[in-house]
Amino acid sequence: MIVTINPATGEQLAEYPVMIAGQLDAVLRQAEADFRRWRSTGFGERSTCMKRLAELLRERAAEHGRLITLEMGKPLGQAVAEVNKCAWVCDYFADHAEEFLRPEESEIDGSRGLVRFEPLGVILGVMPWNFPYWQVIRFAAPAMMAGNGIVVKHAPNVTGCSIAIEQLFRDAGFPEHLYRAVHIDLDEVDRLTGFMIDHPVIKAVSVTGSTGAGRAVATKAGRALKRSVLELGGSDPYIVLDDADLRQAVDACVAGRLLNAGQSCIAAKRFIVQSGVIGEFTRMIVEKMQRAVMGDPFREGTEVGPIARADLRDLVHSQVQRSVEAGAALLCGGHVPNAPGCYYPPTVLAGVKKGMAAYEEEIFGPVATIIEVADDDEAVAVANDSDYGLGSAVFSGSAERALAIAEQLETGNCFVNAMVKSDPRLPFGGVKHSGYGRELSHHGIREFVNIKALLLPG
Repeated sequence: MIVTINPATGEQLAEYPVMIAGQLDAVLRQAEADFRRWRSTGFGERSTCMKRLAELLRERAAEHGRLITLEMGKPLGQAVAEVNKCAWVCDYFADHAEEFLRPEESEIDGSRGLVRFEPLGVILGVMPWNFPYWQVIRFAAPAMMAGNGIVVKHAPNVTGCSIAIEQLFRDAGFPEHLYRAVHIDLDEVDRLTGFMIDHPVIKAVSVTGSTGAGRAVATKAGRALKRSVLELGGSDPYIVLDDADLRQAVDACVAGRLLNAGQSCIAAKRFIVQSGVIGEFTRMIVEKMQRAVMGDPFREGTEVGPIARADLRDLVHSQVQRSVEAGAALLCGGHVPNAPGCYYPPTVLAGVKKGMAAYEEEIFGPVATIIEVADDDEAVAVANDSDYGLGSAVFSGSAERALAIAEQLETGNCFVNAMVKSDPRLPFGGVKHSGYGRELSHHGIREFVNIKALLLPG
């Protein structure tokens, strides 16, 4: 039995039955049957369903946003925005999938070379709770437009969201079993996820989640010789140079750190600041973090809701405490409120050094860590001194100087003078322990296709 809890109050929301291996087998075979029919449809038919899904997401954004807020605590405005962003990605791939997957022709020694992009089959998605709609739909929309079927194992604390997403696909007119959600008891996740990966119906796996979860799933997929795409953790460096517009930098840093209470793989996590501006930057960051409104995620004006689960809040607090014990300066926040819910206040740690938890670990909460550097070379060295390599940002008054740094950063993306965010028009993914493969754009839709080469008479 899965039990969901409201992280803002600690109250139980609902109970859901779980599936066993026989039920999972039935779901997978039903998905395969619908995939066999779906793969032969044209882009026009696929686009009609995907456009209808976008319409439903917009029409029902308030309803689905409320469910997100109930289950994982995101402020309601952010939750509704997430649902609307899902509609955008549906429209984007409905409009561009045919272009992205158009066969490529060439002349080869008098013969006709043809490269086709064909669907793989049923793809398993293992999805997290932090963006419970966006993570699922940014994976499913391109894969389904490419002609694949989808089975999603979602995080148990957002099971209500998982069921609602499945119903949205049916309401949009997709075949009944082309998109399926499965629900597994926490004690059985490892075994039954392995069962699905090994199952002959599953042809590939996409994972969004922690590095540990990604490594476990990738190991199983590798053993089964099945393709995988991993979008995992991050400890994104935001580099602030001495010629930066500090107000612009501070606004982006705080927004990037506090969005979703800091529970994002591409949240701004390490603020790497040059000595000439670190004093003023620190003063401005502390002031803005202290002004951020934490509280009831349903209340208008709330900027920071609760952490999604009590164990996750406790981990964040442990990381802060260990950093302070190692010599970091706690400038604000850093305590567990004596009140219901899994809240943790916006927190700033300064004087962070190598070896501290705040330097070495990903902190999945509203905690800003400030690291001082002397020059551009040291900024790059510190930014790259991490197991992670997902997102990054550089703040500078010189585009050339920022670009020179961006080109040296070991990350999957880098934004200049802006907060990092995913966009359907740009590839998204990381390097090192942040994973491999790409989502979104024409790069993402080609992750789950068979790239077939044909040689025909000229």
